[in-house]
Amino acid sequence: MAGAKLVLIYPRPSDEAAFERVYRSEHMPLVEDKMKGMTRFVATKVLRSPQGSVLAYRLAEIHFTTMDDLTKCTESDGGKQVLEHANKISTGGAPLLLICEEESFVYW
Repeated sequence: MAGAKLVLIYPRPSDEAAFERVYRSEHMPLVEDKMKGMTRFVATKVLRSPQGSVLAYRLAEIHFTTMDDLTKCTESDGGKQVLEHANKISTGGAPLLLICEEESFVYW
């Protein structure tokens, strides 16, 4: 299965509890409302790494069926609003933004 996804990697915020409140109460609903064409949203919180301390605090993956769908979404007013809000709430520095082509393999 192939697709496209937008990945945001948030650095550790200056106040984790405050970030979590805003992320859950404002940002996630904004993503759900404004990211037209997304097929899946995965919100991941980094707990630890066997390599020691890492700068990454949260990862957000916004999945799309095609790269064209991803592009249309991120270039839309709603998509721009979501990305601006992501920058606004990221108190540890700007999130890293990645546009990715994805292949999924399911094993069971």
